[in-house]
Amino acid sequence: MNTDLQQQVLRTDVAGMPLEWISYQDAVRLIALGQVSYSLGRILYRIHGGINAITGLQSVADVSAIIASYGHHPHTHLFSDNYTPPLSNKALFRRDQSLCLYCGEQFPNGLLSRDHVKPLSQGGLDIWGNVVAACKRCNNHKAGRTPEQAGMELLAIPFTPTHAEYVYLQGRKILADQMEFLLAHFPRNSRLRKRVEQGNDLLA
Repeated sequence: MNTDLQQQVLRTDVAGMPLEWISYQDAVRLIALGQVSYSLGRILYRIHGGINAITGLQSVADVSAIIASYGHHPHTHLFSDNYTPPLSNKALFRRDQSLCLYCGEQFPNGLLSRDHVKPLSQGGLDIWGNVVAACKRCNNHKAGRTPEQAGMELLAIPFTPTHAEYVYLQGRKILADQMEFLLAHFPRNSRLRKRVEQGNDLLA
């Protein structure tokens, strides 16, 4: 049984599509409302509720690592093949493993910045396919130039994560059963899949 009340629960829809990370409180609320279709993975929490006045029994809710709910995510319509996850520095730095993709050094998030490979001043866009994590020194040196113009080598080509990959990037302390479930929804040629399966990814 998990004693870390910060451990996130992976919520999916009934079809098994990963939707989001929720707290144990939100999971218990879904269970109490009868909105959980099924659960998977280990039991993380056993939450004791009130005592039934008629039976004298105390209610108990077991919260598993993964729960499938009947309720719909408010943005489920966006989870199509054309869906592009919102761009955030937290997810970007996680995608790039907290590495500066110019010098190759690893930095705490506070020392990283979002670099536009093709600068905004040259018509570049603020999209996943045009941004990389960069340390502030490299970003300042590159300034408003492309890597070629600045004589800098880009160590990896930026990519747009799928929705399931984005859910992964948003997670923290992802458990083995949750990771196995998410991996099943990654594209076969996913770069994140290769990193995870090789044990080279960092879990925040």
